[in-house]
Amino acid sequence: MSSTESTEPRHTALDALHRSLGATMTDFAGWDMPLRYGSERDEHVAVRTRAGLFDLSHMGEITVTGAGAAALLNFALVGNIASVGVGRARYTMICQADGGILDDLIVYRLAETEYLVVANASNAQVVLDALTERAAGFDAEVRDDRDAYALIAVQGPESPGILKSLTDADLDGLKYYAGLPGTVAGVPALIARTGYTGEDGFELFVKPEHAVGLWQALTEAGAGVGLVPCGLSCRDTLRLEAGMPLYGHELTTELTPFDAGLGRVVKFEKEGDFVGREALAEAAARAEQNPPRVLVGLVAEGRRVPRAGYAVVAGGAVIGEVTSGAPSPTLGKPIAMAYVDAAHAAPGSEGVGVDIRGNHEPYAVVALPFYKRQK
Repeated sequence: MSSTESTEPRHTALDALHRSLGATMTDFAGWDMPLRYGSERDEHVAVRTRAGLFDLSHMGEITVTGAGAAALLNFALVGNIASVGVGRARYTMICQADGGILDDLIVYRLAETEYLVVANASNAQVVLDALTERAAGFDAEVRDDRDAYALIAVQGPESPGILKSLTDADLDGLKYYAGLPGTVAGVPALIARTGYTGEDGFELFVKPEHAVGLWQALTEAGAGVGLVPCGLSCRDTLRLEAGMPLYGHELTTELTPFDAGLGRVVKFEKEGDFVGREALAEAAARAEQNPPRVLVGLVAEGRRVPRAGYAVVAGGAVIGEVTSGAPSPTLGKPIAMAYVDAAHAAPGSEGVGVDIRGNHEPYAVVALPFYKRQK
C-alpha cells in the first residue's frame, strides 16, 4: 500500500448499503465503518432481547496452510493450536518476545492443514508481519486474505432462528467456538458460532461479492422478530457489559497475558518452544509472588461516565486506571473496566472512586462480567 493510499479509509463491500440505511460512518482502524444507524441504545437493546446485524468486514483474516501449519502456529502463538480439532476455534494471543501482547485472536481450524487466523482490524498488518516472519523454517504458507472475505455477524437470542430459515447447516450441532462450511441464503459461507456481544450468535465469512445479498436476506429473515442493523458503538457497550477485553484498552504491548488476568491462554505444556515462552514464564512467576493489578468491573453510584485513562482512587491515592467506560443500557448506570491494585480488587471493596475532572465519584467494585446471558 502506498503512502497516498494509506490515508484513504478502506470501504467494506457493504459501504453503499450502510449509507442507504442512513448510518453515521466513522474511521475505525483505517476503515470507514458504521458507528450507528439510529439510536445506539436501541441497537444495544435489540441485540440483548432480539437480534442485531453487524458488518465486521474490517477484521483481519490470515490463512495459514501446509503440513507445518499447526507447528508454525504453536510456535508463533501462546496457545496450543495443534490440539484444536477440525471445525473448532480457539481464543488465543500473539505476543512479543518480551511477553507483551501484540493482539488477541480467534483461530479456526478449517481442515487438517488449514487454519484461519482472525486478527483485530487495528493489528491485522502487525499480526500478518509477525506470522510471516515467524514462518521461516516451517513448511507452511501465511496468506493475507483480508480482501478475500466479508464478515457479517448476527447476534442475539433470535439469531439461531433467523439463520435456520436461511440454511440447512446443522446449527443445533454447532457448538460455541466452532465453525462449519455451509450455504446461507444460497451463498457459500464459513458459519462460526462466535461473537463479541455476550449473546448467542453467528459470524458468517463470505466472499465480498456475496455480502450485500446475504445482508439483505438476513434483514428480511429477521424482520418479523425485530432484527436491526447495528454499528460499532453498540458493539462496544455490548462487549463491555460482557466483560470482553478490547485491544488498545484492556490489552496492550505493555501487558503480558498474566498482567491482563488471561494467563490461562498461555499453554506452557505444549510441545516445543514458542515466541515469548521465557518472558511469559517469568511473568507467571511474578504474578504468583506479587499479584499484578486486577481487571475489575466498576459500577457508578452517580451519573457521570468514566473514560479510558481516568484514575481509580481510594483513600486519596491512585490505585488503578480505567481502561473502558460507557453508560450501560442493561444496568441503567455508567460502568467501567479498570485495572486496580489487588488490595482493592475484591467485589464490594469500600471507598473506591474514579477521578472525573477532579471529583472523586464513588464506584462499586464488582466481578466481571457485568452481564451474563441466561443459557
